[in-house]
Amino acid sequence: MIIKLEERCSNLILSDDQIERVSATLLKEIENGLRQKTNGEADIKCYPTYVRNLPNGEERGKFLALDLGGTNFRVLLIHLGEATPEKEFASRIFAVPHQIMTGPGEALFDHIAECLALFVKEYKVDKEVIPLGFTFSFPCRQEGLTKARLVQWTKGFTCANVEGEDVVELLQRAIHKRGDVTIEVMAVLNDTTGTLMACAYKQPACRIGLIVGTGLNACYVEKLDNIERWDGDFDDPKQCIINTEWGAFGDNGCLDFVRTEYDKALDAATLNRGRQLYEKMVSGMYMGEIVRQVLVSLAKDGFILNGSPYDHLLEPGKFFTKYISEIEDNPEGDFTNCECILEELGFMDFTLEDCAKIRYVCQLVSRRAAFMAAAGVATLINKINEKHVVVAVDGSVYRFHPHFHNLMVQKNQSAD
Repeated sequence: MIIKLEERCSNLILSDDQIERVSATLLKEIENGLRQKTNGEADIKCYPTYVRNLPNGEERGKFLALDLGGTNFRVLLIHLGEATPEKEFASRIFAVPHQIMTGPGEALFDHIAECLALFVKEYKVDKEVIPLGFTFSFPCRQEGLTKARLVQWTKGFTCANVEGEDVVELLQRAIHKRGDVTIEVMAVLNDTTGTLMACAYKQPACRIGLIVGTGLNACYVEKLDNIERWDGDFDDPKQCIINTEWGAFGDNGCLDFVRTEYDKALDAATLNRGRQLYEKMVSGMYMGEIVRQVLVSLAKDGFILNGSPYDHLLEPGKFFTKYISEIEDNPEGDFTNCECILEELGFMDFTLEDCAKIRYVCQLVSRRAAFMAAAGVATLINKINEKHVVVAVDGSVYRFHPHFHNLMVQKNQSAD
């Protein structure tokens, strides 16, 4: 049966030729995003961030940081070069309730402003004017260091009257409306740019920032001569960080050669159907759902659970992405976590063979995701074409999946 299972799931296994084709296609799509003539129709928009200088480790001062990119956001107070090591930063995480994620945009920014005020008062810096860096991890059209218009919501956010608007202005308006704190946004960027900059503070050769978490995105340092849409000066440094927004890679059908029936079923059930297709093959928001789609199909045809009822798997979103990490975290042959998860899902009549098959499916989906992400990184490394390039990576999938890093490294080394 395990041989038949491998045959049944073979479309989740990417060949080297397919990965090379993914990389070549991605390069073409990125170049379309950089060109003035083709940008309008390009899925990968390649937005200039207007960030041109990278940190060198000599920066000093006190700063606030706000990181919004999912159902929680983080506020930080950071001292560079002024505090003792144990006091270099303070941080606090705040929740974004579902009703705010899907309500009026004004309510979202009022909530953020309220949390910012609570934070600066808690750390007794509310009487100071501290510059704020605003990490806003949604597709934006950047028009300057402090101006970015939301192109479209992702990650379950649907707040009204925000798309097309300058998110810095909306936040600044909410802060000023309160009247109890003085906070000035000095820069807006997304999480990939923030990841690249944070790494470059200690690793000067960092040129790529990658996020593999709830969403999927990357940025990289590009030469100004290659950015046909660049509208700034050409003074040194003649470079700019490009926010690719490559989660939309494949929206024009160019990834159909690796998309499966499971990917298509998942996409059909999403709010943004037909969009962010690369992201839907890799990111943590969708990986668990792909596994669920596969398991339902296998159970329906008697490959797992020995024909037992599988109603517990029929609810969309029931199989969390964290389950994949937990199942694969056990050593080979140890199914402790898988057994606990099946019981949590309501299954009682299952075998160790079922656990082995479920683990196999998890491995296929996570391995495919890691290889797709690695293909993207390889594309950017080749495009940058420097002798030594450091890649900064962050995100919940990368952090918490036990093998994701090694799988990405393995695939990129095999491509060298």
